[in-house]
Amino acid sequence: MAKQILIIGAGVIGLSTAYYAARKGHRITVIDREPEQRDGCSFGNAGMIVPSHFTPLAAPGVVALGLKWMWHPESPFYIKPRLDWDLLNWGFKFWRAATPEHVRRSAPLLRDLSFASRACFEELAGLPENDFGLVQKGLLMLCRTQHALDDEAKMAEQARALGIPAEVFDAKQTAALEPNVRMDIAGSVYFPKDCHLSPNRFMAALKRQLDQLGVKFSWETEVTGWRVAGKRIEALRTNRGEFDADEYVICSGSWSPVIARDLRLKLPMQAGKGYSLTLVQPRQLPAICCIFTEARVAVTPMASSLRFGGTMEIAGLNETINPVRVRGIINAVPKYFPELLPIDFDGVQPWCGLRPCSPDGLPYVGRTSRYANLAIATGHAMMGLSLGPITGRLMAEILSDEKPALEIDFLNPDRYG
Repeated sequence: MAKQILIIGAGVIGLSTAYYAARKGHRITVIDREPEQRDGCSFGNAGMIVPSHFTPLAAPGVVALGLKWMWHPESPFYIKPRLDWDLLNWGFKFWRAATPEHVRRSAPLLRDLSFASRACFEELAGLPENDFGLVQKGLLMLCRTQHALDDEAKMAEQARALGIPAEVFDAKQTAALEPNVRMDIAGSVYFPKDCHLSPNRFMAALKRQLDQLGVKFSWETEVTGWRVAGKRIEALRTNRGEFDADEYVICSGSWSPVIARDLRLKLPMQAGKGYSLTLVQPRQLPAICCIFTEARVAVTPMASSLRFGGTMEIAGLNETINPVRVRGIINAVPKYFPELLPIDFDGVQPWCGLRPCSPDGLPYVGRTSRYANLAIATGHAMMGLSLGPITGRLMAEILSDEKPALEIDFLNPDRYG
């Protein structure tokens, strides 16, 4: 039976949910607090589709590494010191989740989500006039030191045990795979099933599909409250009036906990600010996306441009650009690509976006038990684009009262109470 579905949030998760739900015949309205010409987290990211990322953000050793990095202003990770109960609560939950058992349980699910999402991207790329620059050439984890390469080789072993292809290359083998770029590395790990695309073009392609499916949009629409009767939501209150629907979905990224709080729902989350810089005509243009392993910088060719993205800055719902964090990305580039110099970034406008990070590194996907007609899809951290389509497809199945194609009990939005 067709339903009226209201989706709060027009990022990649919201638009993907709208697309797959509309394909099932539901009537969809999407609202967003930003104008249509926005530039949020779904647009300026590294554009990677990464089955290689089977380890959740909360993993053994991450806490110790994060504490070490905090004292280096240009490091890949930073927490802005502040007296904030939500931050302390999130940090404690993150510490408790960062165990080998959590990784062991989560890795098969992240693998299955990633491969299913990759298949969705292939299907979407095959639609008429839907070219968003999908390149299926894999990903290279570039390692400057032998120590890092040895660590990545162990990750490659784990990947292969999960059925994710991975190959360990020395510097010469890496150069043979990527001959257009001079690299200063000890070697790399190659994940042939990873892909990359242009996020802007993908979001535009999704919007075109939604327009063709008759999805309605309400831009610059702020949530102000809810009208509730027992275990059902009757309407969403906004600065543009009330919206009523059969089903409501919160897909508002880092702002989701604020929206959920008015419904007395606990959704532990911190905004992880990431930055990117895009060189329009770089001196060298790789064909394969890569990650500078030690520096935690992602590098993605997008047509004739080259995007560099990185850092995880926990500083609240704050979209101010910190030049020190940006400098950390820029200074890392010539250490791996010696022919690209810091001066190449002069005049390049840095972008930042807030990635929604749950304490256990897994997204929140599914219905809540408190309300019969409310679902949540958020908390994907750095995997929002990569897992966007499969999240949308799973949400469409849930909203249609169907059994999800994948077992997603670990993603229960109620898992923190």
